[in-house]
Order: sequence, then structure tokens, then C-alpha cells
Amino acid sequence: MASKVDFKKTLDSYQAKHGQFRILDVPAMQYLMIDGHGDPNTSQSYADALAALYPIAYKLKFASKRELDRDYVVPPLEGLWWAEDMASFTTGRNKAKWDWTMMIMVPDWVEAKLVDQAREQAGKKNPPHRLDEVRFETLFEGQCVQTLHIGSYDDEADVLAEMHNEFIPSHSMTMTGKHHEIYLSDPRKVAPEKLRTILRQPVIQTDVRT
Repeated sequence: MASKVDFKKTLDSYQAKHGQFRILDVPAMQYLMIDGHGDPNTSQSYADALAALYPIAYKLKFASKRELDRDYVVPPLEGLWWAEDMASFTTGRNKAKWDWTMMIMVPDWVEAKLVDQAREQAGKKNPPHRLDEVRFETLFEGQCVQTLHIGSYDDEADVLAEMHNEFIPSHSMTMTGKHHEIYLSDPRKVAPEKLRTILRQPVIQTDVRT
């Protein structure tokens, strides 16, 4: 029987500590992805996005175990977030203005053919509304800063402000790419004040000339 891999424990990119900003290099990783816009608390598009992602992710996990003899725990939900004014993440938190890509990581041994099979299986009975919008794509973020936030999603602003406005500039870096969140807790089962979320920001080193 294949041993079950839990990427939250084995991948360095899923490691973060509360109260500590960490600089790391994130390798190219492949994901199931789906895009949207607006407040995730009220947007039907967001609910439909998750309803499309998870069936494919679980069909893929079972197919990997069955056909490749490689089993794994379905990785946590992740999200890329951005807006025309990135200050909306640290000031005001106007979620109606946010754009997002919700994602679930796919192991590097899984190929596109197996993803297509999983999508087909997920659509056989009561197919999710946005099933065809889920894509299989590689994301390369490179150098990043990340930390572990413990608490409500709405309490992230101060942590992000410190990351964006203090830690990153003080280390001669500039933000690039999109704000990235990794949801280690299930909000349906965990109280808001105990939610564990990795907050990540891709960066580039600022050119320092003497």
C-alpha cells in the first residue's frame, strides 16, 4: 500500500511561524486554478469556484492512488489576491474590489492527462456550475516573504502592513506578483480567532548601488 504524503508537513513552502517573517525561495508548483472577482463572503462566483475545485482535486487524489500507486492528502486551499490599488488589503479592506484566483496544489508527479480524467469524472453526475473554468497551470513565485497569521481573515491588515511597509523595504526588496494566502484551517470547523493562514508576498531584490 502506498504511503500517504502530507505536503503541509513535507514541503518547505508550507512552513511558517507566527510573529516571524521568513524569506524563502518557492519553486515552480502546479495547481488547479479558477479566477473571480469580489467579496468571497458574499460572491456566488466564489462559492461556485470552490464547488468546482474540490471535486476535481479529490478525483485526482484517488486517481493518483489507483493508477500511480501514489497517495497524498489533498493540499490546502490557496488564493492569489490583487486589486487595482493594493492598499485595499491593508487599509479599509474593501473586498468588493478584490480579484482572486483560488487554487489547490497538484503533486509534481501528476500530468495533465490525469487532470483531464479527473475533471471528466467530476462532471458525470451533477457537474459543478464552473467545472469547465478550472485550469491546470504552473506557478513560479521565486523569492518570497511569508509568515503565519493566527486569527480572523479580517485581522490580517496589520500583519500585511508590517510585511509590506516595514520588513520588505528594510531588506532592500520590492513587492512583485500577487498576495498569496494558504488556508491551513477549515473555517467551517475552526473558530475565527484560531484560524491559521500563511501570508506570502513574492519579492525582488532592489538594485543597491554604492
